[in-house]
Amino acid sequence: MFEDITEIAGQMLILDRTAQLEDVDALYPFAMDELLCRRTGEGGPPLCHIWRHPRSFIIGLRDSRLPGAEQARAWLESLGYRTAIRNSGGAAVPLDPDVVNVSLILPKRGAGDLHFHRDFERMYALIRQALAATGQTVDKGEVAGAYCPGDYDLSIGGRKFCGIAQRRQAHAYVIQAFVIAGGSGRERGQLVKSFYDLAGAGAKDGDYPSVEPGTMASLDELTGMGPGAADTFAASVKEVVRSLQTAAGVAEAASRLHLPGEEEIREMTVKLMHRYTPRTP
Repeated sequence: MFEDITEIAGQMLILDRTAQLEDVDALYPFAMDELLCRRTGEGGPPLCHIWRHPRSFIIGLRDSRLPGAEQARAWLESLGYRTAIRNSGGAAVPLDPDVVNVSLILPKRGAGDLHFHRDFERMYALIRQALAATGQTVDKGEVAGAYCPGDYDLSIGGRKFCGIAQRRQAHAYVIQAFVIAGGSGRERGQLVKSFYDLAGAGAKDGDYPSVEPGTMASLDELTGMGPGAADTFAASVKEVVRSLQTAAGVAEAASRLHLPGEEEIREMTVKLMHRYTPRTP
């Protein structure tokens, strides 16, 4: 589990914000990850940040450059979605209270932490272990037709429930996963497809993902996790991390923890918005 970072996992702290569903800016949790990553790089502890967000639609940087991106964002906002451009890799992803986001925030530990596949393997191992009790096999590998496609799509029975992205800084990095725990994967897939139908009008083939809604599913649909699937999955993730913690490691890590304040997070939110919003010619 966690491969070569057992020592780090022993000191990993859990920051559970799944109950915080205030209607804040869609970039708020990404700004928080940015600041937490900076703290870890400056000597702070490794963290497992678990969070959810209300009705939002996160757009990839490449998506934001599509010909109809602004029209598509306006359409989403007319439906009540907050929209934002993400600072980590990956493409469009809808977020809601039934989507659990897991961020592993880790310090760089030499040349071995330069390869992004190792980062993704760490997240894959965590999620696979968290779902072990379901008896289902969690596969990795791109699922054709899924939204936010990548080599580390996580799926069960050929349908994707999780995507993984990363954000690297000078001395630390964040591995981010979105996990569709409850609700309909197909409905979310249809929303993303409709976004690309608008945003991609006039674009070249291959400039954006070709989404087939039926390739997406939630953990409830795939495992019968039942009502409260988001809470159940989040609890399983915490259980795995706690099984690796040591009392001494947690005490030492807690002494190095310095969480960013609200004002600092909101300032970073504004910075990310300006940094990743495409400029018109």
